Parts: sequence; structure tokens; C-alpha cells
Amino acid sequence: MITPMDLSGLRTISLHDRPGKVAIADFAHVYEPGAKLMSLFPPLLAGNSFRKIVEAILQAKRAGKPVLWGLGGHVIKCGLAPVLIDLMRRGFATSFSMNGSAAIHDYEIALCGSTSEDVESVLPDGRFGSAEETGRLMNAALEPGLGLGEAYCANLQSTPFAEQSLLAHAGRAGVPVTVHVAIGTDTPHTHPAMNPAALGAATHHDFRLFCTLASQLNEGGVYLNIGSAVIMP
Repeated sequence: MITPMDLSGLRTISLHDRPGKVAIADFAHVYEPGAKLMSLFPPLLAGNSFRKIVEAILQAKRAGKPVLWGLGGHVIKCGLAPVLIDLMRRGFATSFSMNGSAAIHDYEIALCGSTSEDVESVLPDGRFGSAEETGRLMNAALEPGLGLGEAYCANLQSTPFAEQSLLAHAGRAGVPVTVHVAIGTDTPHTHPAMNPAALGAATHHDFRLFCTLASQLNEGGVYLNIGSAVIMP
């Protein structure tokens, strides 16, 4: 018969002699008027990592080095485009690279002011990913010699909600945008207007453009992967 272990022989040490990685001095601070935001975060785990990221971005901007933002779909569909647009205007984002999902959400926002289907409710009857305008217009935007990012940025300038579109703002500002898709992973790929040759050429153009952007990171640039687990890493 197996019996519980007898722990009476365990040797203990004093709490005062045991090293600790967290002390009261490391605790977060309550905000007071005039306090610097970064001083409120404890220098622990993600708080410390966030502080290091912010400092790296500041150093890159001071040194004139690029700050590249890689974006997944949730960044756009959860409403963070206004923050990114402001960072771009102030020089804290020198280019944007998106997976197909991020581009789709931004495109739909520019077209009708909303995005993000209720997947569970539309999967059973086959309506998921069947939006006519998204598939038709994203495919129609492709032009020979243009990357996906450049084509989408140009195509969204006169849409009803262009002011809320990161792609539209980046196009006006001349900030490079690259879009990286894998064939079959995005809803417009099932639309009858899909042109796989044009899409492949356009996203390969953007891959090569991204290679140029990444080559400028040496000695001080920053690449941020936000909200993408596969394509952008």
C-alpha cells in the first residue's frame, strides 16, 4: 500500500535569509498628477519588458532608425488604428506590415465603418467570409507592378470611412505598408473575382519590400510584432 510521504525531516530556512525577486521597492505606484507614465509600472516581467520596448523605440527615433510595426488582425479589429495613426504622425512608426486579416479588417472599416463577423452565428449556413464588397474590391484593387499595401492604400482614399483607416492614412503620409498573405487563409480568396496570380505577385512584391525595410534595422532599429502568431513572426 502506498502511503503519503512523511515531511517531518524537511530542512527549512529563514524567510529573511531566502532571496526574493520582488520587494516593496518594486511595487507599482498610484498615479498622481504630473507623474511620468513609465514610472508607474513595476520593473517586473511584462512591466519591465514594456519599459525596455519604449526605450528602444525612443532611441531608434532619436537615431533616425526605422520602427517597423508588424500587425495581426486583432490589432485593427479591436480599434487600435487611431493609436497607430497618431504614432505614425509623430514618427514612432516608419512602416506597417500586415497579415491578410489585418488588411481585411482595415478595408472593411474604411468601406462601411464596421468589421469582424460573428463567426459562430454565420458558419452554420455558410455565410462566413462571403461579403461581396470585401472580396470584390480587395481583388479589384490589385494592379500590375504594385504591392498589396500600396494598392490597398491608394484604393481606400475616397471610401466613406477613410479617416478611420490605417491604410488610407499611411498612403497619404507616404509611409510604406506591406501585406503578407498565405493563399487560402483569408476570406477574399474564395470570392469569384479572386486572381491568384495577381495576388501572389503583389504579396511577393511586398515581401521583397519588407526585406529592404528590415535591412535598415541594423544597429538601432526596432521591429514590433503585435497580434500575429504565425505570418508576421
